[in-house]
Amino acid sequence: MYAELLSATVLLILVTDPFGNVPLVVAALREVPRERRLKVVVRECLIAYLLLLVFLFGGKSFLELMHLSETSVSIAGGVILFLIALKMVFPSAGGVFGESGTGEPFIVPLAIPAIAGPSALATVMLLASRSPGSLGMLVVAVSITMAVGVVVLASADRVQRVIGEHGVLALERLMGLVLTALAVEMLLSGIRTFVAQLQ
Repeated sequence: MYAELLSATVLLILVTDPFGNVPLVVAALREVPRERRLKVVVRECLIAYLLLLVFLFGGKSFLELMHLSETSVSIAGGVILFLIALKMVFPSAGGVFGESGTGEPFIVPLAIPAIAGPSALATVMLLASRSPGSLGMLVVAVSITMAVGVVVLASADRVQRVIGEHGVLALERLMGLVLTALAVEMLLSGIRTFVAQLQ
């Protein structure tokens, strides 16, 4: 139980990538008054949290409605995670999720796709479909992930000042490497299941 909770929490933290989102948050909140920044971060994390819970509880029904199998979600989730991980390891000028724009952000780009992006939504759906009897544990994992996200992103200015831009970049690349391995494992799991179904 605790091992599953730890595994799910670590996976979700890697997927939502709070440390990698620090530069994006700093850029997105540059035009926002300092006294409002915490409220904006909490609001965006809350929106992302609710969206993740919707996909956690409604993911199985959504898969059935779209006639999608757990295998296809596993392979698709692995591909998406792999692409996100590659962008984390080899960042582009616009960052992992593109340019952030100006003004006070609302939903885009912080809640979606920075925190609750395609990879995070696919991951919670996959976790729910694999362990339908462990939804309570998964809710705890998502809650812990969002709590970590709020703490890190609320301290984005401070984190970037302490470890510097190069430190943030190094941390993001390290998380990208771990996420690459998780993505490959997810892909291989889906492929193994698919091959087993053919026999």
